[in-house]
Parts: sequence; structure tokens; C-alpha cells
Amino acid sequence: MQLSDDRPDGEVPPTPPQPFSSRPASPQPSAEPPVHGHGDAVRRSTAERLDEVLLGGPRTLALDDLAQDAHLDADAVADYWRWLGLPVTDPADPHFTEADAQALREISALFAREELDERIQTTLVRSMGHTTERLALWQVEALVEHMSRRFGLDDTSARLLVLDRLPDLAPVLERQLLHAWRRQLAAVAGRFAVEFSGARAAEDDSARLPLPRAVGFADIVSFTKRTAGLGSAELAEFVQLFETGARDQITAAGGRVVKTIGDAVLFVADDPATGADVALALAEAPTLRGQGDVDVPPVRVSLVWGRVLSRFGDVFGTSVNLAARLTEIAEPSTVLVDPGTAERLRHDRRFALTYEPAQELQGLGTVRPVRLERA
Repeated sequence: MQLSDDRPDGEVPPTPPQPFSSRPASPQPSAEPPVHGHGDAVRRSTAERLDEVLLGGPRTLALDDLAQDAHLDADAVADYWRWLGLPVTDPADPHFTEADAQALREISALFAREELDERIQTTLVRSMGHTTERLALWQVEALVEHMSRRFGLDDTSARLLVLDRLPDLAPVLERQLLHAWRRQLAAVAGRFAVEFSGARAAEDDSARLPLPRAVGFADIVSFTKRTAGLGSAELAEFVQLFETGARDQITAAGGRVVKTIGDAVLFVADDPATGADVALALAEAPTLRGQGDVDVPPVRVSLVWGRVLSRFGDVFGTSVNLAARLTEIAEPSTVLVDPGTAERLRHDRRFALTYEPAQELQGLGTVRPVRLERA
């Protein structure tokens, strides 16, 4: 469903809600957790306070009201919320705010101005919804863990305390989110400027994937066995240790994390040598140790140079599939590359390459893996 702004010509949109930074500051928190009340009145009070701070005002608009206020049809508005990951369950429920209408007017005007088709509209909105949903949950769960440890609370009490504290914490987190997004966007634009500023389209490159990248996986050895006896707190610490340690190693060596998948991390680098540095840094990293008996064992790593397609915050292509298969056959604390990648690294004196017996890789045929080490 196309989103289009049909506001009458010359009509001035209403002033958007105040940003967090311009709202009155809340009192500083006490060193002691607050005492929680009980009952519907307290729950309503908490919900109303959160709506005022997080949503900019009360929920007064049903779906049709929102559509009328945003100068859109109801189906287009419902599509937008579904793309955002917040489907409308009851159109008659006054679930929406004036800030929601303003957001819809702005995004529909952007779609119309840039003549974006429905596919790109969906991608842009879903990228925001998917990313912010995961971000909000990640941050809230981290705060719950902090409150539980700081005040010695059970899980339920810690979650209630986080609800009390969100109006004070959200303004800073909002500003940090905007700052981080701007820095990340600038970093992407900078890489594009360096990589493509002197490039010209080839006569026939439509069949090729667009981006040459070094792609690699790092996979925890015996993840299922090592985590089988862990409780929720220990498992959370295990996963956090792995993800934090891997991200630190990857970024320090010049690579970028594409995503983490439980017991594995997918990374990219802009050239084979940087990719090799990243892969070796991961393989050589010491065991990460947490509290008690929690520790993250060594990883097995792969690296493949090839062309990829970047979409939806992920990368796709044969080289990604090959890297995943090479990781499966790598030994702990080692890096495997394919012959093509080895050829590109052959003249770099920092690296040593050892060809291993050919193996059959599922879906890819026979491949002769090459072990990568420092010279």
C-alpha cells in the first residue's frame, strides 16, 4: 500500500512534539530502589507517565482518526504499522498519538518526494522497526540485569524498577541513539566515497554481485555441550562475553560485524589482508573468562574473498556460503581460507599458507581448504 501525503496545498503541519532534551529534567534517583505500589491505579499512573515521556502525549487517536490526521487512508496507515512491527490489533482502540500522525506525515512526504515504490518503502520502515525493536529490548534487558545486581532484586522487582526509571533514562538513550546513527551513517558514506568515487559502471556488470568483500565466520567450538548446564544468568553472561569479545577483536583489526547468530559471528572487511588480520585476531584471542565457571572457549574461523550483495543489514552470496562451510571443518583456534583467497594473500609476507587435503563441502562441491597463520 503506497503512503502518500494528501494534505491540502499550503497547509502547515503541526509543530512536532518536544524532544526529550527540551523537557523538564526528572529528579535524580535515590541510591535505594523505590517502593512499588499495587493495583490498577498504580499501573495506569505508570503507563500514563511513560506515554507522556516516550510518546510525547496521551493515546487519543483510533486508526481512522490517525489516518485522517495524517492525510492518508486507513489501509496505508495499517501497512505502515505492520512494517514497523507494531500491527494494529483493534482499529477502534485509541492507541495512537499526535506524534504518530506527525511521523506519518513526514515519512509519506519523503516517499512522495523521492518517488519511492512500495518495495523500498517497506524496506526503509522495516529496517527501522526491526533495528529499534531489538535495540529497545537489548537495552531494557541490560537495565533489568543491572537493577537486579545493584539492589539484589528478583527479576519481577527489577523489571518494575526499570519501568520507574525509564522516564529518567530514556532522554540520554535517545540522544545517544541519534548520535550513534549519525556516526554510522557518516562511516558508511565515507566508505562509499573512498570505494566508488573514481569508479565507472562496467559495460555489463548486471550479473555480478556489487561489493567485493572479505567475509568470515567465527564459531564457538562445542557450543551446545558447553552451555547445556548453564542457568539463565550464566548463559546470558556466556553469550555476552562472546559477542563483546568478538566485536572488540573485529573492530580493532579493521573489520565490521555483520551479525551475531548465537554461537557464531559474521564479519566483513574491505580487502583480503584486513580480513586475514581480523580472522587471525579472532583465532588467537585468549579464552574469555567471566564470573565463576563461565568462560568462552576458543573459536574456529574462516575467511573468503568474493563479491557479495548487501541487503537488510546482512550480506549474501556464494562467498558467504563457502565461509560458513569452511568454519564447520576448521580446527579450534585455526583459520581456513579457500584457494582463491589464499592466492590473494600469497605475496603478503605477514601470512603463512598451508594447503590441506581437499574436502567435499555440502552444496559447494570439492574444495581444498588452506590454513592461514601468521608468518
